[in-house]
Amino acid sequence: MTEPIVEIKDLHYAYEDKMALNHININIYEGDFLGLIGPNGGGKTTLIKLLLGLITPQQGSIRLFGQKIEHFKDWNRIGFVSQKSNSFNRGFPATVKEVVSTGLTASIGYFKFFTKADRKKVADAIATVGMSDYINQNIGDLSGGQQQRIFIARALVSNPKLLILDEPTVGIDTENVQKFYRLLDKLNKENNITLLLVSHDIGTVTKYVNGVACLNKVMHFHGKTADFSSLSEQQISQFYGHDLNLVTHHD
Repeated sequence: MTEPIVEIKDLHYAYEDKMALNHININIYEGDFLGLIGPNGGGKTTLIKLLLGLITPQQGSIRLFGQKIEHFKDWNRIGFVSQKSNSFNRGFPATVKEVVSTGLTASIGYFKFFTKADRKKVADAIATVGMSDYINQNIGDLSGGQQQRIFIARALVSNPKLLILDEPTVGIDTENVQKFYRLLDKLNKENNITLLLVSHDIGTVTKYVNGVACLNKVMHFHGKTADFSSLSEQQISQFYGHDLNLVTHHD
């Protein structure tokens, strides 16, 4: 078997006396589309912070692309898209092209001139998410679903191999949520980008992902989507610690 691009072993993290993650083990392989689900306060955000190097494991280890995270430097290989509602000011005076260009800052530095190759990367990323017609439009004028496509383009412009998305459909209407998930499916299957999607929407997520990890301080389930879908609603509710009303959305 090939080496995982994310390897988490016996990961533990607590905030003072409050447990966040308790001995987590998980592998993510190239080409995976993994849905990370679980209740609020279940440790999903903490796990993402650990994967992005924002906080340090208290116990256990994380390896990214075969390297220990404490030695990992090639962060351009990992893209991140956060919740739109928490990360963007709609009044920000910038065009789509300018917003996507900020995704190159880490590789070319601040206050540097963009080369012709850089501009092509920006245009290509915008085209990948189907937003070329809006390249010169102010991002504040776009719908929520369109804005999230632009934030994905910003993450894609550095050509990442792993894309982490934290509740990216918050505040987006149902119709655009379905379009958004179809875009992610395309990125995974046609662009060969490995995806880690954090979401509360179990019904929709399991329609697109090929693996599920159910986290509530401990990893209750980590496996194929088909195996997760075969679980009863009662079993999944036990993972969450409360009753659930699972809804499957249709296009």
